[in-house]
Amino acid sequence: MRTLHALPLPEETEESETALLDRVFFALSDPVRRKILERLDGQALLVSELAAPFAISLQAVSRHIQVMVRAGLVKQERTGRISRCSLDAGPVYAAAVWINRYAKYWQQQFDLLAATLSDIEERHPDKPRPAARRSQRKGATRRQR
Repeated sequence: MRTLHALPLPEETEESETALLDRVFFALSDPVRRKILERLDGQALLVSELAAPFAISLQAVSRHIQVMVRAGLVKQERTGRISRCSLDAGPVYAAAVWINRYAKYWQQQFDLLAATLSDIEERHPDKPRPAARRSQRKGATRRQR
């Protein structure tokens, strides 16, 4: 008997993507886990090597690693009792794409700020800008010496 594999419904795909993002953001929310990811950048390390700089137990580091494994951020290869970890940046990319969707809102705020500053400058053209005033003061104190 053959089993047909149904394609996931859009809601199921959306839910699984949401669940993945939840796990990634949860994993990234802890400074110890972020530091572990930094240490894994470009190299595979043993759990004991990852734990070395931290003032926490090896068991606590292992729990942090498991959180990152569930989020897909870390791959673990076991050979007997030895566990080597490596970074998988794919989920970080997915989180960055999600965050980047909101960049347009920040860009609008920067555009509004630039327009406001330009408007202020047009209304008061004789007033030097703060950076110009600082450089004028520095020049004056140098000349006074």
